Amino acid sequence: MLSLIHFYGYNILPFPNVNKFSPLKSKTRAFANNKSHIYLAKMEQERSMDISLKDLSKQLEDFAKVRNWEKYHSPRNLLLAMVGEVGELSEIFQWRGEVDKGLPNWEESDKEHLGEELSDVLLYLIRLADICGIDLAHAATKKILKNSIKYPEPKVFLRDEDSYN
Repeated sequence: MLSLIHFYGYNILPFPNVNKFSPLKSKTRAFANNKSHIYLAKMEQERSMDISLKDLSKQLEDFAKVRNWEKYHSPRNLLLAMVGEVGELSEIFQWRGEVDKGLPNWEESDKEHLGEELSDVLLYLIRLADICGIDLAHAATKKILKNSIKYPEPKVFLRDEDSYN
């Protein structure tokens, strides 16, 4: 069975010579015989591969250039697209109430769908940061440091019960 790769809002098949549409979304496209497609198939095969935000940013830039989409990638358009994806992500949780950590009661297909929607949000966020000239990894690291100063670790004192008599 062919596994689909979800990338930048599209479901694509991981083999360049296969030209089929995925039924998962109306905006599905099959991208045959292009470098992005081959690279993504390799990524799918190496699930444990570590990738940096800079690597993702470069892939997104190349993806947009090849398709001549750069003219549409204004900060406003990317933000609105990301908000739309956050809406799709929200729909997954909408009627489930609280869910347990690790989603133990979810079907694998539901977890896969969640991963796709989380990825859409992440990819738009990375692209938006890149278009705005923000080094997202650096900004996130600075924000974690800032938060650690603003919200320091609680001080815990072990009490010797005898000393309070």
